[in-house]
Amino acid sequence: MSGQACTAADVLVIFGITGDLAEKMTFRALYRLERRRMLHCPIVGVACDQWSAATLRDHARRAIAGTGEMLDEQVFRRFAERLSMVSGDLRDQATYDRVARAIEGRRSPVFYLEIPPSLFGRVVEGLAGAGLVKRARVVVEKPFGHDLASARALNAELRKLLQERQILRIDHFLGKEPALDILFLRFANAIFEPLWNRDHIHCVQITMAEDFGVADRGSFYDPVGALRDVVQNHLLQLIGLIASEPPSAADADGLSDKRVEVFRAIPPADVTRYVRGQYDGYLSVPGVSRGSQTETFAALRLEIDNWRWSGVPFFIRAGKALAARATEVRIIFKPPPHLAFAQHTPCPDEFILRIDPNPGADLVVQAKQPGAVSTRTVDLSLIFSEELGDAPEPYERLLGEALNGDARLFTREDGVEQTWRIVQPLLDAPPPVEPYTPGSWGPASADKLLARHPSWRAPWLHPHVAR
Repeated sequence: MSGQACTAADVLVIFGITGDLAEKMTFRALYRLERRRMLHCPIVGVACDQWSAATLRDHARRAIAGTGEMLDEQVFRRFAERLSMVSGDLRDQATYDRVARAIEGRRSPVFYLEIPPSLFGRVVEGLAGAGLVKRARVVVEKPFGHDLASARALNAELRKLLQERQILRIDHFLGKEPALDILFLRFANAIFEPLWNRDHIHCVQITMAEDFGVADRGSFYDPVGALRDVVQNHLLQLIGLIASEPPSAADADGLSDKRVEVFRAIPPADVTRYVRGQYDGYLSVPGVSRGSQTETFAALRLEIDNWRWSGVPFFIRAGKALAARATEVRIIFKPPPHLAFAQHTPCPDEFILRIDPNPGADLVVQAKQPGAVSTRTVDLSLIFSEELGDAPEPYERLLGEALNGDARLFTREDGVEQTWRIVQPLLDAPPPVEPYTPGSWGPASADKLLARHPSWRAPWLHPHVAR
């Protein structure tokens, strides 16, 4: 990244500040940055709603309180004083001229686009027309397209007026503390790295399960589905972290290069190793199309054709209305050979990284069963918050990094296109969706993906969390 790109922002402009994402995530994240005294610039909201600064501040208060955050009045007062508002139609160039007047004299703006991707190009064009993009960084939210062709078109549209180093694409999984822990756990601990390869690992299982359905988001979810919603982005980014080589440089390109190397080594997904499910009752959700074939569950098998991982399958499953809420990465090691002194061959060891809830790590090893000549499974568990303290939330971290000009936790154009390339065959010729009962682990056929490999493991839950 150039020196210009690393300049701290002197103003944050949020397009779509009256929307749902800002209400649920952005205000809380910015308030927490303020509380930690890490927010140092004014914030200008832009939306078509005719709001005053006072209206915006009242909305921010309600939004932050609505997330369960305990408001410190002194902190909120400092935060509220940063807020101002520009109202106008995003299709009207006059709106961008008003933004220019509102941030006059600021030299390092960050523009955060919390708006549909279909508007990204128009907003950047409007900002360019007002002379605002030369020294700017532009933060954009997923989805980055809905397939490979649209992702390439979106990138081409942005690149007409912006350089790649100016574009920060948010995938909030890369801002989660447990995701950041992956590289440290792997490479800062000499006991793990020698085992992290095809010689010792049998397979990798990644689960992202939600125990709730689509609720009132049918009109949003139905055109998307589980594969586009969480697999192409969040879970493939996790694979990029799990499977990458150690970066030789700590900058944004150094980290992204290694993830992209992994993506390039993954062949296009095999549709015969892909299972789609839809929970019973989904079709009655308001906003869902009649007879919809959208998947609320996706399970697939991927391979990585490189020296480290050749022959090690990566199994992914993600879905709604499943038996638990949990996101985890599970490394299953190869079992030991028969032991002459034990009655049975011990179960394979496992290393589990819990992303959500109760982030932590769990090492599953075998120990002697007291009073017997057999083994039993022992869990060596670590809850990160209990041992290391509370961590910043994903949007808090990502917005802070965007304001500081640090792009290491954002996705790069070639990485986005590679992940779409991987799943494109599953979009081109998807198998029919199979029904499953809410509260289950999805269609039974998902178990067949793991033939000759350890079966799906039930996610590890904190002992204090009811199973």
